[in-house]
Amino acid sequence: MHKIIRQLEEKREGARMGGGKRRIDAQHSKGKLTARERIDMLFDKDSFEEWDMFMEHRCTDFGMDEDSIPGDGVVTGYGNINGRQVFVFSQDFTVFGGSLSASHAQKICKIMDQAMKVGAPVIGLNDSGGARIQEGVDSLAAYAEVFQRNVMSSGVIPQISMIMGPCAGGAVYSPAMTDFIFMVEDSSYMFVTGPDVVKTVTHEEVTHEELGGASTHTSKSGVADKSFENDVDALLFLRRFIDFLPSNNEEKPPVRETPDEPTRMEMSLDTLIPDNPNKPYDMMELIKKVVDEGDFFEIQPNYAGNIIIGFARMEGSTVGIVANQPMVLAGCLDINSSIKAARFVRFCDCFNIPIVTLVDVPGFMPGTSQEYGGIIKHGAKLLYAFAEATVPKVTVITRKAYGGAYDVMSSKHLRGDVNYAWPTAEIAVMGPKGAVEIIFRKDIGDEKKIAERTEEYRERFANPFVAGSRGFIDDVIMPHNTRARICKSLRMLSNKYLENPWKKHGNMPL
Repeated sequence: MHKIIRQLEEKREGARMGGGKRRIDAQHSKGKLTARERIDMLFDKDSFEEWDMFMEHRCTDFGMDEDSIPGDGVVTGYGNINGRQVFVFSQDFTVFGGSLSASHAQKICKIMDQAMKVGAPVIGLNDSGGARIQEGVDSLAAYAEVFQRNVMSSGVIPQISMIMGPCAGGAVYSPAMTDFIFMVEDSSYMFVTGPDVVKTVTHEEVTHEELGGASTHTSKSGVADKSFENDVDALLFLRRFIDFLPSNNEEKPPVRETPDEPTRMEMSLDTLIPDNPNKPYDMMELIKKVVDEGDFFEIQPNYAGNIIIGFARMEGSTVGIVANQPMVLAGCLDINSSIKAARFVRFCDCFNIPIVTLVDVPGFMPGTSQEYGGIIKHGAKLLYAFAEATVPKVTVITRKAYGGAYDVMSSKHLRGDVNYAWPTAEIAVMGPKGAVEIIFRKDIGDEKKIAERTEEYRERFANPFVAGSRGFIDDVIMPHNTRARICKSLRMLSNKYLENPWKKHGNMPL
């Protein structure tokens, strides 16, 4: 008995040490935590239960039968984050560079399967050199097993990827299918083919960071949702982020007590909109003054800045915020902003998170680059997402809502539940000046006449009352009452039930 216990402790110690002190020191020298240190920081104290600590690879080629480490490069299990159950896999770069073998993947698949059974989120802490080359096609097959579970879990349990080191080749497709991807600056990167292959094939000289670093994916490609300065910041923010999400698609979002009164008025909002309709203002100010305690977790803050998305709370309950940002491209919808918002809306709908939409949109971005890039199809993604969503939807039009963009931004016609407008709202087919130059083309050149016609059009159409008279706007509200009216609407909608027609799935304009 004593011998078995001693063997057990030796194996545990071997697993805990991963690739050994030298490799752990190398990990620390890069400013990175080890796989186990990351788990300790992410989970509540003493709550983590590890699975498959003793699992080893089964490869015998290329001398691998003489090189085996318990755990095989990934730590898996479950525990609590702020008291709520979450499953995790944390790849260990100190063991075979975190490379994925059949056993390594088996461990990941096992906790993903269990998470589905019990309805709990899965977090992947990715730090891997990719497929284990010594295992050949077995490692490729193992990746596909993980991919299949990503797809089956999608829309059932939240899946979050935190890229904390390399993630290259086929390995990138698992994070790509999860709901959110976060990265660590200067130490993580993602790409399908590395700089050497790029140089050979296209003759481009590019660094790892330029090709697939955190700044690239959070500002240029839109692949990642947010980046953090270091491992510690990333893990602490992840603890905060998970608090906004329900554990699965059968639960409502979590509720957190707040001292912020739902009836709170914000008088400064009455002067938020400038007198000049062409002058921008910061939509972020409205968001932070309306939500609980000004607490807003923005997603993709550095990408497609003409639209803002993220999570907040109203009366303690999670809501998803989608808002045009007049400070960037006048708040126009373009390809990138449409894709960004559409994916977020679909996530909220998957997980029963009400959507609050704040509208100031002059239309879709014109130009050949947008048309050649497929703005028709990409813009339709956002329309499709809002139209398909069955969660509570509350919309507030603050200023411009022109043309097809008015329809797209969670209008009454796309089953918006409650649609408000501020007195400053302009709901029309297009802006007054453009409309007048089309309707009264013969008067172009006569500046006085055009100015008169423009003012006439503005008074007649560029206001919330025409839409209100048709029932497309439920009420015109004072800006300072926005929080109270949204809270009251969400309370009324708390037991909303709406089902789409049965189908295998729709054919979204991908």
